[in-house]
Amino acid sequence: MNVSIVGSGYVGTTVAACLADLGHDVVNVEIDTDVVETINAGEAPIHEPGLAERIAEHAGSRLRATTEYAAVRETDLTLLCLPTPQADDGSLELAPMRAGTEMLGEALAEKFETEDEDHLVVVKSTVLPGTTEEVVGPILEAETGSRIGEEIGLAMNPEFLRMGTAVEDFLEPDKVVVGATSERAAATLRELYAPILEREETTLVETDVREAELIKYANNAFLAAKVSLVNELGNVAKEYGADTYEVLEAVGLDDRISERFMRSGLGWGGSCFPKDVDALRAGAREQGYEPKLLDAVVTVNDAQPRRLVELLADHVDLDGARIAVLGLAFKPGTDDVRKSRALDVIAHLRAHDATPVAYDPVAIETVRDRYPDLEAEYADSAEDALEGADGAVVATDWPAFDDLSFDGMARRVVVDGRRIDVDETKLEVYEGLTW
Repeated sequence: MNVSIVGSGYVGTTVAACLADLGHDVVNVEIDTDVVETINAGEAPIHEPGLAERIAEHAGSRLRATTEYAAVRETDLTLLCLPTPQADDGSLELAPMRAGTEMLGEALAEKFETEDEDHLVVVKSTVLPGTTEEVVGPILEAETGSRIGEEIGLAMNPEFLRMGTAVEDFLEPDKVVVGATSERAAATLRELYAPILEREETTLVETDVREAELIKYANNAFLAAKVSLVNELGNVAKEYGADTYEVLEAVGLDDRISERFMRSGLGWGGSCFPKDVDALRAGAREQGYEPKLLDAVVTVNDAQPRRLVELLADHVDLDGARIAVLGLAFKPGTDDVRKSRALDVIAHLRAHDATPVAYDPVAIETVRDRYPDLEAEYADSAEDALEGADGAVVATDWPAFDDLSFDGMARRVVVDGRRIDVDETKLEVYEGLTW
């Protein structure tokens, strides 16, 4: 199929490369000329395992990027992968979605004038229920002069991509969710994902549009709640002097609960969980409902970085201390530092007049660019960060941290917020956050 993707951020770029890998002809429409040039040069604009190889293989053949919306006229369907940034009150800012949809509509209007063909528009961005039909649909109708269900098909197809495993998540998903306004739209998406849907492990979920929009939020809210509950249990266990991980390992054997997301620690960050949970909370309040459990989920999560620093302060006088911060990305396998717990740890260390010395295998330059005022020093390696340190905290569980010797530290005191596979015999004090 000929596919256009509006937006070449994390989701748009990954989806484009993976669809090209499935044999589709894909064009990315993106306003950032640097991103367009990078993709057309066969390089990845973001760090994601497996992505660079696929872009290098398909760029110039089944994959290209452009700043021109006119490119959508040559395609059968368009996926909207536009950003939905968070407003101050936690709600979604839909200005990028509106602007992108307007430009898409203008391009499609010219297509409909010259060709007797229909076009499917698929919202892949994470949006609250009602957005696809009440915001995107009317804009398309106004710009094209056509009706949804006639020349224009409309559908919602949420993404479930985890940073660090996004390529695998797309190509080998547990589910594909399709919320379509017509059977013709649903059939087109089934054709698009045919190679994936052939997998026995992948379930096709077909719903109405609002259900598809809400499934993504419900999915992330459930996982965020599970992590916060696990962290709360870990905090309680520590007060009793019990090993949280032994407790949760047993709990995870219950097939109603499962062993996934049972590692207590610093909590969740990144671009999805915080934004999606906040948007769902704000949306619920707009509907007149107080989401007390989701509020508590956020409260527990936000308290974990402070708790980690307090644990460190039990063993190290932080005033003037040099503290190694191992990891800046919100999770291993990515350079994304949005809502990273490491940044909160650094802020709490500075509040105690400590000097944070940070290292991350891939995310240091991202932090420098995005947070130029962050009060931290940066090391060229984990060993350099630990050299002469009065203590250390583990904020991201990069596999390379498992093999550290900690020999160069002034005091071998480590508070581990991610439960890496550390040799505790090498340490003077090892205090897992909830261990």
